[in-house]
Amino acid sequence: MSSQTTIDFDGPDGGGPLDGNGSNAGNGPDDPNALTLAAYAQQAYLEYALSVVKGRALPAYSDGQKPVQRRILYSMQRLGLGWSGNSGAKPVKGAKVVGDVLGNFHPHGDQSVYDALVRMAQDFSLRYPLIDGHGNFGSRDGDGAAAMRYTEARLAPIARLLLDEIDEGTVDFRGNYDGTQQEPVELPARLPMVLLNGASGIAVGLATEIPSHNLREVAAAAVALLKDDKLGDDALYELVPGPDFPGGGQLISAPEEIRAAYASGRGSLKLRARWKIEDLARGQWQLVVTELPHGTSAQKVLEEIEELSNPKVKAGKKTLSAEQLQLKASLLAVLDGVRDESSKDAPVRIVFEPKSRTIEQQELINTLLAHTSLESSAPVNLTMIGADGRPTQKSLREVLAEWVAFRQATVRRRTEHRLAKVNDRIHVLEGRQLVLLNIDEVIRIIRESDEPKAALIARFKLSDRQAEDILEIRLRQLARLEAIKIEQELSSLRDERSKLEDILGSTTALRRVVIKEIEADARQYGDDRRTLIQAEKRVVAEVRIVDEPVTVIVSQKGWVRALKGHEVDVAAQTFKAGDALWGAFRCRSVDPLIVVGSTGRVYSVPVSALPGGRGDGQPITTLIELESGSQIAHYVAGAPTQRLVMAGSSGYGFIAQLGDLVGRQKAGKTFLALDEGEQPLLAAVPGDAVALQLGVLSAQGRLLSFPLDELKHQPKGGKGLMLMDLEAKDSVASLACFTAQLRVLGSGRGGKPREEVLKNQSLAAHAGKRARKGKTVEGLQKVLRLAAE
Repeated sequence: MSSQTTIDFDGPDGGGPLDGNGSNAGNGPDDPNALTLAAYAQQAYLEYALSVVKGRALPAYSDGQKPVQRRILYSMQRLGLGWSGNSGAKPVKGAKVVGDVLGNFHPHGDQSVYDALVRMAQDFSLRYPLIDGHGNFGSRDGDGAAAMRYTEARLAPIARLLLDEIDEGTVDFRGNYDGTQQEPVELPARLPMVLLNGASGIAVGLATEIPSHNLREVAAAAVALLKDDKLGDDALYELVPGPDFPGGGQLISAPEEIRAAYASGRGSLKLRARWKIEDLARGQWQLVVTELPHGTSAQKVLEEIEELSNPKVKAGKKTLSAEQLQLKASLLAVLDGVRDESSKDAPVRIVFEPKSRTIEQQELINTLLAHTSLESSAPVNLTMIGADGRPTQKSLREVLAEWVAFRQATVRRRTEHRLAKVNDRIHVLEGRQLVLLNIDEVIRIIRESDEPKAALIARFKLSDRQAEDILEIRLRQLARLEAIKIEQELSSLRDERSKLEDILGSTTALRRVVIKEIEADARQYGDDRRTLIQAEKRVVAEVRIVDEPVTVIVSQKGWVRALKGHEVDVAAQTFKAGDALWGAFRCRSVDPLIVVGSTGRVYSVPVSALPGGRGDGQPITTLIELESGSQIAHYVAGAPTQRLVMAGSSGYGFIAQLGDLVGRQKAGKTFLALDEGEQPLLAAVPGDAVALQLGVLSAQGRLLSFPLDELKHQPKGGKGLMLMDLEAKDSVASLACFTAQLRVLGSGRGGKPREEVLKNQSLAAHAGKRARKGKTVEGLQKVLRLAAE
């Protein structure tokens, strides 16, 4: 549909605006009331995106809650489900809470509301659960909660940090979805709950992953910022050294990585399980995992062990891959069995039995860490709705600074609200005090006057508020004892008013109150850190390979295999019909096989991963992910220290080691920079030779030789230096490294194959400096390639 398509919204049924006769006056692009479809779609999508970002997915910096969580907590407080006394309120059915939330504040799906309620009650999801759940609220192994008709819930004691001050003028309220009730815009959090419990969510174009933190540490950091808003980063990160996850575990990232994530608001932290070794009878032992990384369950670990020990053939394959077989062998060599003994008394207890008591404990541990989720990563993305109402990725300092400012504003509003109430009460009591001094006259005025309120105001110069209170006063409050109580209350209220005015009149006094309250809450609700922070190197999967000589055979159609030994009779090898030998490389089993694509992209395969035996081998395309539209140009296998000259047919090249070309991805990596239509060229460099020369042969038969040390080593690849000054429409055809003599293969008269051996004077005629034109090779009608002696 054209972007000029228009939509009118003023007429009935979505038609165009109506003229005086009730017909459509027009709905073309010239109509001032028309919207183009593109403009309407853009506006509608932006409104939807904003609704998802601010109304569903991202938490607020102030109270750390998403709208549905905030509404659940507020609704439960209105239902009287708060914690009071020793036992607290009686819990009610989850369905009742969900119904109240849906009916009054959140007209969305009931399951989404119940899921949010369940998460706030799970001690393995939240560091400080806000709801006290009774019944089945799920498990860390992924088991779902019981239906809402079975479970019961009430607010947890720590929810008071969010709700206690909500009726004290601390936050703004707005109308609910139908305007019949008021709901809070945010909750008056007494601690930065956005850091304590964290958050996870995906919005339109935005996502958040805020890890949970320890209450005492975050409270100490907030107090430190209140005392010194220019607190140094090092001091701040010492107070908050890292996240503190509900399930414990170990944070193994280096302090620099944690600080970098906090400084930018984005990063990735490495987590690891915690375990212990239990000694058994007769020298036996077992490994027991007691804490798991956040987001990892015992069920997931068991499934990973099963997948490794009993691998399934991948889709589209006929047999297990060499990698699957190696992983299976390495695991079964050290592990005999695993079982989950988790229970109510031990939330996590996964027992691993070694193959034998002689197995090295660290070997079993490293194998499990390398191949399972016992070691994993936790993303950090401190994106939230900020003080300006916009979704922003913030640093740890910015989060704390904004919350500190919010808390000071909250306490100021609470103090102003309380001061207004105190002043009103003092005003009322002063009116009562005046009445008690003139009680008889007041009674007479009330009895005799048709308008006693106006008469009292005129006689005693009372305010309307005081006069109304006097008229509503009960007779028992006219006793002499009441006068004493009024005087005592007035004295107390005047003292309180003085203190409140001091707080409002001094920023320092206000800050002292905030600090005192944070410290008190930290003492009441704080607990010890659960996640151990101790930097460790991440375990890398290692497969033991026997270092032995092998010969890699490559066919013209790309089938590869590795045969043991260097005495292999290459000429005796057989191939599939229509296939033949491309090349053979004598190397070792620990070396890499490098495949160079026609676009300059390089791929690496461990020689140990190549099939052996008497078969035809395996297509190289099953071991690498060849770039679309690319062809295989060259193969080379050898030690990582083996040097190569890599060049393009346009005449530029450099030196690289085989190890520089090795990559971890099957999709390879870009290494040799080539122009469109250019072909890659390779030449092996003898490792122990001296006075090496590089021969460069052009397609038009020109040969140039120069010292190899005129080229530079480029470990990251690139284009390199000019090897030969080529004439128009000429290109480099072949490269070779040599010492004393060089063979040029080509054809003579009549197209018969022929070769010229260049040495001494004949070779010296082609010697020169790098980037020269070279000299034509005599004796050949056509040249094909160079071969070193």
